[in-house]
Order: sequence, then structure tokens, then C-alpha cells
Amino acid sequence: MSRLTDLIAQAKSKDSDLGRELEREFKALTNRRAFGLNFERHRPESVELPGRPVRKGDKVRVLPPRGETTKGDQRLWKVRSLSGKGTERVAQLELIGAAESETQDVAVADLIVIVEFREYIYPGLVSTGKVERGGDKPYHTVINGENFHALEALTFTHRGSIDVIYIDPPYNSGAKDWKYNNDYVEKEDLYRHSKWLAFMERRLLVASQLINKQDGVLIVAIDDKEVARLGLLLEQVFPDAEIDMVTTVINPRGKYRKGRFARCEDYLYFLTFGSAEVQGEPDPDFAEGAAISWRTLRRSDITSARGTKKGGTGQFYPIYVDDSGRIESIGQPLEHGIDRNSAPSKDGCIAVFPMRDDGTEMNWGLTAPSLKKLLKDGYVRVGRATPNKPQKYEISYLTSGRISDIQTGRATVTGKNRDGSVRAEYVTHKMKYPVTSWARLSHNAEVHGTELVKSLLGDKIFPYPKSLYAVEDCIRLFLGNKLDAVVLDFFSGSGTTAHATMLLNRKDGGRRQCISVTNNEVGADEGLELRKKGLRPGDDDWERWGICDYVTKPRIEAAITGRKPDGSSVDGVYDFDEDRPMADGYGENAEFFTLTYETPVAVNHNRAFARIAPLLWMRAGSEGRRIDAEPAEGWEVADTYGLLTNLDRAAPFCAGITAKEGIRIAYIVTDDERRFQAITRELPKGVEPVRLYESYLTNFRFAMGR
Repeated sequence: MSRLTDLIAQAKSKDSDLGRELEREFKALTNRRAFGLNFERHRPESVELPGRPVRKGDKVRVLPPRGETTKGDQRLWKVRSLSGKGTERVAQLELIGAAESETQDVAVADLIVIVEFREYIYPGLVSTGKVERGGDKPYHTVINGENFHALEALTFTHRGSIDVIYIDPPYNSGAKDWKYNNDYVEKEDLYRHSKWLAFMERRLLVASQLINKQDGVLIVAIDDKEVARLGLLLEQVFPDAEIDMVTTVINPRGKYRKGRFARCEDYLYFLTFGSAEVQGEPDPDFAEGAAISWRTLRRSDITSARGTKKGGTGQFYPIYVDDSGRIESIGQPLEHGIDRNSAPSKDGCIAVFPMRDDGTEMNWGLTAPSLKKLLKDGYVRVGRATPNKPQKYEISYLTSGRISDIQTGRATVTGKNRDGSVRAEYVTHKMKYPVTSWARLSHNAEVHGTELVKSLLGDKIFPYPKSLYAVEDCIRLFLGNKLDAVVLDFFSGSGTTAHATMLLNRKDGGRRQCISVTNNEVGADEGLELRKKGLRPGDDDWERWGICDYVTKPRIEAAITGRKPDGSSVDGVYDFDEDRPMADGYGENAEFFTLTYETPVAVNHNRAFARIAPLLWMRAGSEGRRIDAEPAEGWEVADTYGLLTNLDRAAPFCAGITAKEGIRIAYIVTDDERRFQAITRELPKGVEPVRLYESYLTNFRFAMGR
């Protein structure tokens, strides 16, 4: 419930009459809302942090006993002190927000740390593994953590620099497909839609700080449950974006719904910023080696029949075809009302008029002078003879677009037919702009999503993954000429977006990188079974079944290495990539991280540097070597950035930056603005100076739920 409805509920508990009056006025007010999307901004979300050590001052909840499936005590407690060691550690707790003081002592093992969205966080990253087959290419990064917090951290590393954001958020189906405040939102929840909108709005607002407003693109996949509300939300959050919606068939057979249409499609919102434009894509009808297409000369629609207003005048005339099937000449137009049989005859020729099979007189698609010019150039063709029909021969011509393809070299003339018309075929793919309705075999989510994931992971199952090629199409339409683009997916799930980015790189030699943000939630049913076995979030035997550890990381590793988690080669081929074996893998690099929550004390005294180091590396491009510890010499230069922690060592630091190519950022740790500016003047042109405060607090503190 929202904050206002919470307050009304409290008022009703103390004074029922007053509460009812407030509720009545509140309902009247909501009925007078202004035009547009209006919803309740529900109370800030809280996040459970399983596995994070309990510290003095933390907010915690008390877990239910192992083996129980109840939610347990949902109240928030503050840790006043800690005592004991190891498994015997005990926390002294005080209830937060209680009218009267309430305390208790609880074993630390039975507590879980809670972070509320209105509090400050100090994020860090811990590497949990990597796979390297890409040489000096940038690393794709996978972050396991709450995606709102990860987005906040990315405002330091990638503010205004993400080229494409592709997300496939929870569809709010009511089938326990997403959580709000640590609880699944079910179909019966009266606030289901507004909770989803509040959940999405907070994340989209942070994403708006990350997208490249010069030529960036935001792509959101959704189904029919929230498509209308999402469209309005996107308009409100991104008023400066151009918005298109594409319908894409993901299940040609349709999903059976008793008494309703079988739904076969999803929807894609494309938000383009600045100069971003949809790029063309190869037209399958005009592939390399394909014969150039001809258009029938006779008009087809009945509204263009001879004598109609739309049909016009001057386009009903005889075309004289000789016995060899060549056009001998083109006659003069006949005015409406003049019998076509009155047209002059020519020896050895048949006069061909535009006629339907039922005898209706139509018009040709071109005037006689225009057709004569095309005939001279070989751009008019005589088709098969139809002696038993009113129109004795089929006549075709090349449109201006096909003629342009020949003149520009996109298609080449390979010879001539016996009637003098050209034979031509395409030597390069002809490009076209995609339409807003996609029905492509490659977008079948069952075949190229579910089955593809099974090929990579064996028996592991992930519900409803997107087709690999559908996501590749989406990002390719905007990144075809951006070979070093950065892609972000903060609802990563099985890792399809990262996989699609690697596939696109392989096709055109790109160095694009993908940042994938996911979490390690287990499904509702799996979680219930694990709790019955006495397991809890944070236990190793629980975490191994989470999305990130069970699906996302293994899938990306398998895609790169070509080997399944059990070490065997991946079976199958990439159907829409030259039937390339999946066992070949990709020449890419990837590193996996877990989001951490640092304490202000640790950050203030630089004890958290090792966990902040990956953020510095990511801001510099996620390439090459990383500086993982504070340099003993007071400075160090890696492959794409340098770090100065002792200002007395500024001279050798600047010299080291100058001597090395490819340096993008110089991090300078100081609270002294004057000395910072003096050092930046000594840096080479093109190197971005970034000032890090000595305590790091200002750089790495983010206010949640802004």
C-alpha cells in the first residue's frame, strides 16, 4: 500500500469514524485526477541481503526457524550490539518504530540484513569469476545484485554513455513472476498495477541518467498485461524521446486461453534519443544472387479501371507483340468510350490491352511515352502468352527502385531475354527499413529461446527466455555501425542480451560490450521446497539454484567457450548465423561480479578500495588489467586508466600516463581542488581527469528511492 493509504489505515485503527471520513475524501480526490497516467507511488522498497555479515547498527529481520515455510517476523529491528564468536554470536536487537521499547537477543545466524530504499548505500563489486577468449576486447560484465542499486552504481561508471538499453522486465502476470518488498505480487493484489508502475518508474528514472541522449536507444519488451500502462509511463519519464511500438510474433501457434484469443505476440517499445535512427536491414526478397523483381504493368484495383476518375486518361492503349514474343511497338491511347477493336492492327502482331480475366477493361500502370522509354532500355518484359484470356500476353516492367538498383551497381545485368528485356540479379543485399509488425521464424521464443538455452545448459531450465535472434535484431537495428557500443540489460534473466551482443560482434567484428544485471532469486516453487529442507537464502545449497549462479553465468560461459557446465561440447548450430556450430564459442571476454554493500566507516578509511576498484575499471571501459589494490608507490597506470593516491608522486604519474597509449581516465585522489587542477594541466590531451575524494564518500554514496 502507498504511504497515504498506510496513514489512513492507522487513523481508522485509532478513530474509525475519522478514518472512514478520510478514506471517503481520498477516494473522491482520486476520482478527480488530471488527465494522464496516475498511480500510487508505493512506500520505498526494501531489499533482503542474504549472506551479508550482520554489523552493529544494521536493520534486520528475524528469520523463521529452519524447515518452516512461513514468512516469520516481518518487523524491522536495529542491531544495538553483538557478542560471542563464530556460530555462538548473538545480536541484541531493538524494535524500530515501536511505541514502547522492545528488545530481544537473537542468534546472528537467524537474522537477515535489510536495506530500505530511503537510505544511503555504498556499493562495491566482488569478482566471482571470469572467462577470457577475446584477447584485448572489452569485458562483458554480469552483476548479481538488486538492479536498482546496481543502476545507482552505474551512474558513476556510465552516466550518459549507454548506447542501447534493452530490458525484458517482469510482465506482472500475477503468476509470481516478480517480487515487491520481498513478497511475490499475486493476481489478487488490488495494488498490483500501481506497485508494478512504481517499481518500474524508479528504475527508469535512473536509467534516464545512463542513456546516451545524443543517439541512444531504450528498448522495452512487454506483453498485453501492462503494455498500455507502460506506454504512458514511458511518455512521462522520457518526454524528449521518439517512441515506436513494434508487435512481434514469439509463438506462432499462440498460447491457449479458454474462451479468448490465443495470444501469439509480445510488444517492443523503442525509444530513440537525439539523432538515433532505425538502420536498414537486408531485405530477404533481394538477397545476393536473387533475380531482380518485375511489376505487372496492368493496374490491379477496380477503382483504376478504364473510365474511372482514379483511372485517369491516356493509359488505355495497345501494346503490339509479334509472333516471337517481342514488343514491336506501343500504340496511341484510346479515349474512354472508343471501342478497343477500332485500334489500328499491325501485320504479324497481337494488340494487347490491359484486361481482367472477366473482360473488365483496366489501365496500364504507365503512360505510353514512359513505357516507350523503359522499352528502349530493356526494362519492359513480355511474359507468357494467354491466348484464351482477354489479355493475350502478360506484360511487366521494372519500377524506378529496381532501375536504381541496376544503375547504382547493387544489381547487375547478366544478359538479355529473347524479347530484349534485361536479366538482372543482386550482387549485394538490398536494404530496407523494418515495419512495425514482425512475424519472423527466427523470433520463435520456444525454438530459439527455450531450446537454445537447453542446448547450452543441458537439463537446466529457464522460463520463457527470449529468442536470441529477436534480441540481436533489436540491437543491430541501432548498433550496426557502432562497433564499440555499450549495451545494458538490467533485467538480464538468462543472459540473452549479452549473448546477442556477442553474436553481433562475431558477424561484423565489433568490440561491443554488454553489462548484464540480474539477481540470484530462486523460483517460488523451488524456494518453498528448499525451505522445507531447512535451507535459507545465503546458504550455499540455496544460492546454487538462483538465477545468476544456475542460469546466467553458466549460459554466458557456455556461449563463449562452446562447452556445457558439465564440460561436454555444446550440441547444435546457430541457425541464423551460417549454421555455425555452437561448440565454436565466441572470441569474447566476460567477468562476473556480486554487488556488495560497504559501510561508511570502511569507505571513509579507504578499506573498501578492493571493492571499489572494479567500478573504476568499468568506467574506463572494462578493458585490460585492473588496479585491484592501492598502489604502494602512490600511483599506478593500467591499460586504460591510471590512479594517483599520493599527490607528491604526481610527476612520475603524469609521465607514466603520457608514455602509454590508450589511457582514457586519470583518477586523482584528493580533497584539494587547487592541486587537482594543477595536475590535470600536466595530463595529455584526451585523458579525462576524475577527482576522487580522499574518503570516497561523495563518489560512492547513493541515496535510494529518490
